[in-house]
Amino acid sequence: MRALTLTGDRRLALVERERPRVKEARDVLVRVHQTGVCGTDRSVLVGKFAAEPGVVMGHEAVGEVVETGPEVTALAPGDRVIVNPTLYCGRCERCLRGQTNFCHDKTGNEVGIDRDGSYADHIVLEDRFLHLIPDGVSYDRAVLTEPLACVLNNLDAADLDPGGQVTVVGAGPVGLVCAVAARHLGSGVTLIERDDFRRGQASELLTGFFASGVTVVGAGPDERPDRAPTVIDTVGNQLGTALDLADDTGTVVAMGYDSRAETTVRPLEILQRQLRIVGAGDYRGPHFPRAVEMAAGLPLERLITHRFPLERHEDAFAVLAAAGGTGYSALKVVIQSAEAAA
Repeated sequence: MRALTLTGDRRLALVERERPRVKEARDVLVRVHQTGVCGTDRSVLVGKFAAEPGVVMGHEAVGEVVETGPEVTALAPGDRVIVNPTLYCGRCERCLRGQTNFCHDKTGNEVGIDRDGSYADHIVLEDRFLHLIPDGVSYDRAVLTEPLACVLNNLDAADLDPGGQVTVVGAGPVGLVCAVAARHLGSGVTLIERDDFRRGQASELLTGFFASGVTVVGAGPDERPDRAPTVIDTVGNQLGTALDLADDTGTVVAMGYDSRAETTVRPLEILQRQLRIVGAGDYRGPHFPRAVEMAAGLPLERLITHRFPLERHEDAFAVLAAAGGTGYSALKVVIQSAEAAA
């Protein structure tokens, strides 16, 4: 099969790999239909996030079951499935406490990071990490399920006040999904984005999603919104800005990934304003079925602006400003397997 692997100099190479095989009793072989390009993937290529050289990247996948192990009973060949790439053992102390996102057995089990992922024609995973796509839900909608699960974990961490106001920093795909989910759950939303293309796209999309309750603004000082009780930084390097945007007694959620980001926090300000800074990490096991159910009723496929086959992976990342000196010209990008793109 063909697969996109990470090189030592942080590029993707299209290579031939042996098709993975069903080896364990609960293994499932999936023919990948398409994989969403995650901000983490882009961060790996631009040096903001670490991954294992040689790994097949990609994790936001949907596809069709091809083969199952002898103990798999809930899935059968032909079933359409969504990949839950946040693997966990289910046996360690943290998993038994429900903290599956902090499983002690993470090393070698981060799909697309240090375990082969889904920028390929096929992937094998244990059946418990595959969820049936509901009838009537397209692959395009289903491929946004994993980002929605991430968002739900962070919204839970924020402990949203129903009917309250949320400010989301960053109108990339995750920021947009965050805004959609928060509004769907009853919050008013202000979305901040400095990039002209993404701000325009976000405004058009969200107006189509909701009749009211969502405002999209730029990042200039004259556009700064009123302080909000909840602020979510989906960029990963805007914690200082998020703290400035939070109301007294408010909560700031650090959601975006940027391993190089640093900021200065004044402890006295946190104390005097009674601010709460929360990091939520990856989603826990129960978030994924919630996301599957919620995604079925949200037109998330509207976020997809570009589709590319595996061999055009350079174009896929170019529209996401993964090359120096380029700007954004896309929102959600998906990479299709050879069979899906044919």
